[in-house]
Amino acid sequence: MNSRFLDACRRRPTDVRPVWLMRQAGRYMREYREIRKHHSILQICKRPDLAGEVTLQPVEKLDVDAAIIFADLLLPIEPMGLKLQFIEGEGPVIDNPITNSSDVDSLSISNTDDLGYVGESIQLASRALAGRVPVIGFVGAPFTMASYMIEGGPSRTFLKTKSMMYRDETLWRRLMGKLVDVLGSYALMQIASGARAIQVFDSWVGALGSDDYVRYVAQYSRALIERIRSGGVPVIHFGTGTGGFFRELHAAGGDVLGIDWRINIDQAWMDISYRSAIQGNLDPAVLFAPLPELKQRVHELLKRTGSRPGHIFNVGHGIMPETPVENVKAVVEFVREFRP
Repeated sequence: MNSRFLDACRRRPTDVRPVWLMRQAGRYMREYREIRKHHSILQICKRPDLAGEVTLQPVEKLDVDAAIIFADLLLPIEPMGLKLQFIEGEGPVIDNPITNSSDVDSLSISNTDDLGYVGESIQLASRALAGRVPVIGFVGAPFTMASYMIEGGPSRTFLKTKSMMYRDETLWRRLMGKLVDVLGSYALMQIASGARAIQVFDSWVGALGSDDYVRYVAQYSRALIERIRSGGVPVIHFGTGTGGFFRELHAAGGDVLGIDWRINIDQAWMDISYRSAIQGNLDPAVLFAPLPELKQRVHELLKRTGSRPGHIFNVGHGIMPETPVENVKAVVEFVREFRP
């Protein structure tokens, strides 16, 4: 497949800067909202025809360089034995979170075939795209998945997660090991179904300091990334709030390091000695700026990364639901027209 996105993942020169956007399929798009009127998030994820359709919407509307499969980070916890629901205004809620050793013991690592609907969605989207752009698959990183499973949903303090980590390191490591097994199998299934790259989302890892990241988390992220790389596709390792330890994040692996908007992208790339490609990192709030300001910000970011091969333009976190769709389209055009 000829793809400027895949070329950039491997730090090869491209004609223009590749661009795709986290949460490029979602509530800011009218077409997605129409589907959501009749279906819950979980229903869309579990119906390959709908998930495939939503995956394709931004490719058709925005002309981005990659599609990312429409799924949810937490889908793998269901075959592990946890009960997941989405509550309007609150987000994901786990009815039976992990609190003790027997909860971890009872987690299944053998039912990942139950996630086959995600593979079917990838196959459908890949067939429809017919080689125009690649499909990106994704998984949550072990720390982010563990924190959801322990907290029972989103958290501001991650007190339950950190308490388990500090109180019973053996139990923590058993949980993280199980997650590597499940997430590794899940990612390889996505690759077998046609995903041409995998993004590992560590959305909550910024809750940690660098020492705790190295002691409790890095080895599991590294093990997962190595397992995914055995599938022969590039891995994007994305973390938020990692300004204090992005060198350690990079050391945990990945062909591409994804960073949020809190870090200067040129400094970040230099600090890892350009040893991987880099992805990011426009503040999603800038998408609400007037178009002249938006254009200036996009071009400034592109100038920061210069002409070195290996930069993939993206937002530093997901597109927000209220974002004007015209501004998202304009960002792609601003990236396309840029010449260093």
